Amino acid sequence: MPRRQLANAVRALAMDAVEAAKSGHPGMPMGMADIAEVLWNDLLRHNPADPAWPDRDRFVVSNGHGSMLLYALLHLSGYDLPLDELKRFRQLHSKTPGHPEYGLTPGVETTTGPLGQGLANAVGMAIAERRLAAEFNRPGHAIVDHHTYVFVGDGCLMEGVSHEACSLAGTLGLGKLIALYDDNGISIDGQVSGWFADDTPARFEAYGWHVIRKVDGHDAAAVAAALQQARAETARPTLICCRTVIGFGAPNKQGKASAHGAPLGGDEIAAARAQLGWAYGPFEVPADIYAAWDARPRGAALQVDWQDRFDRYADEYPTLAAEFRRRMAGRLPADFAAQAQAIVARFQADAKDVASRQASQLALEAFGPLLPELLGGSADLTESNLTHWSGAQALDASQPAGQHLHYGVREFGMTAIMNGIALHGGLLPYGGTFLVFSDYARNGLRMAALMGLRVVHVLTHDSIGLGEDGPTHQPVEHVSSLRLVPGLSVWRPCDAAETAVAWAQALTAEGPTALALSRQKLPHQARDAGQLAAVERGGYVLADAAGEPEVILIASGSEVALAMAARERLAAEGVAARVVSMPCLERFAAQDAGYRDSVLPPSVTARVAVEAGVTGLWWRYVGDRGQVIGLDRFGESAPAGALFEYFGFTPEAVAAAARATLQRG
Repeated sequence: MPRRQLANAVRALAMDAVEAAKSGHPGMPMGMADIAEVLWNDLLRHNPADPAWPDRDRFVVSNGHGSMLLYALLHLSGYDLPLDELKRFRQLHSKTPGHPEYGLTPGVETTTGPLGQGLANAVGMAIAERRLAAEFNRPGHAIVDHHTYVFVGDGCLMEGVSHEACSLAGTLGLGKLIALYDDNGISIDGQVSGWFADDTPARFEAYGWHVIRKVDGHDAAAVAAALQQARAETARPTLICCRTVIGFGAPNKQGKASAHGAPLGGDEIAAARAQLGWAYGPFEVPADIYAAWDARPRGAALQVDWQDRFDRYADEYPTLAAEFRRRMAGRLPADFAAQAQAIVARFQADAKDVASRQASQLALEAFGPLLPELLGGSADLTESNLTHWSGAQALDASQPAGQHLHYGVREFGMTAIMNGIALHGGLLPYGGTFLVFSDYARNGLRMAALMGLRVVHVLTHDSIGLGEDGPTHQPVEHVSSLRLVPGLSVWRPCDAAETAVAWAQALTAEGPTALALSRQKLPHQARDAGQLAAVERGGYVLADAAGEPEVILIASGSEVALAMAARERLAAEGVAARVVSMPCLERFAAQDAGYRDSVLPPSVTARVAVEAGVTGLWWRYVGDRGQVIGLDRFGESAPAGALFEYFGFTPEAVAAAARATLQRG
């Protein structure tokens, strides 16, 4: 079977699906079809019958607008993606959405679309592969031994996240990472030479990558030779620069921006079929081409061979084998829940007044020895974020089995790399930066939520309590804005015990977690066993009046202490006040109505919420009669204590607001 005909099957399916949808991007699938054919039929180790096989090669389409390339490959090679799903491209509830989505389509390794992030995900996958290989492989037993391949386009390389991720990948020497660059010179606006004139090969060589230049992306033999050369390089990641023609085969549109992001049209598709020698109708693929593409027999044989080798490994190293199975299944140790409960109880009993960022480090000291899958890091703020714990060694090029990765000043790259580590499986990543710099990382955070990945974002210096660095570094809107991300749990704990609970919840969550942590010390709060157990519900009664409360004070983080002090002032005046600590609004909102009403009785309409940030989200809890003490402006440069007083975050101000709400009644 001629290789070009195998690639033409991909082109035809892409043309037909985009035309049927009247929407999509045919140019990239048509341009990269020859490259994909060589990779998938000659080298890619995968088993369509088991997309989760642990030692499969990972394949990422970072230029995710070319999703029909991936869908065609999955369909042709035998994944559970029938032709009817390709006919439903971009339609409601199909398995072929406009951009690849993790967890929806079998064989899709990550959700891509925001350009450059798939490339960064691939870096994370390669980091995970090397870390797990160093941890589990033994002489004569290479149970973790696979490559990560990623297709990238000009847009991916223009985005800044590609610089962050690829610079780190070169420094780490990720020899099993191979990127194939679709160098077609076209983006949506036309010829990229007017706005993207970088010497891309030199740029990647400067990162420390192995670069293979000027490969004809439509010459199967040249692509195959480049891939073999890339696989032979084990000390550096490889960039293969493939010169391609966007929309290859469409005689009137190939090489033009018009082929990028719109259907070709019926006449052009007919002309393309003629030029390509594809004598079949829409969505028609002959049986012999299907047979040539079918990867199931080879994939099954590869997996059987690996399973035989793993079984021999398990005989010799049963403990390691059991640990590997647990980790790749994403299960926590069987006794983790009980141990986490004991850790939380110890934090409550210790009664330490510490900053919640310090409490977070103490939590890592407690949880770290229980979870060898933890892989932490920081964007050059380790000593500020306190993401390092004493049992964690640095992960670098010379020590791939380390537990702490110095990401450098690369917040966006860090979050996207963490997503790739989580997607690979076997590791549980966390990473730190200042809360205010979550803006730089925001889209990576969003993608973690969209995919439901278990990653933990340690975001410290959570308010004007940061102090002297001033408004450029003082987060005001950030906690609330993160709370708007669907599927992201945002915890802002008020003391060490709540911080320990937040970590326990983050480690057991089914999606991502953001921990907003203070720079300044926070006083320990007294709790009984019932209150401590209720922390995980996101909001609970921390202190109460003897009878029915007249007013409810609601707070999170450092402002809980203000609410507690205000309660004492009100009590001295004969006003019965309840204090509700609400470390996680998302978790509280998920509780049943009965519980929520027990914490915030509808009959008590005098309410005050206080948080050192924007006020908008808190009005849902205080209603028309209530009041929110917050900060709907940027901060100032001064010591933290002076700022809290200047902006009215004092017990007196909270008590005064409570009195005012009572008077409104």
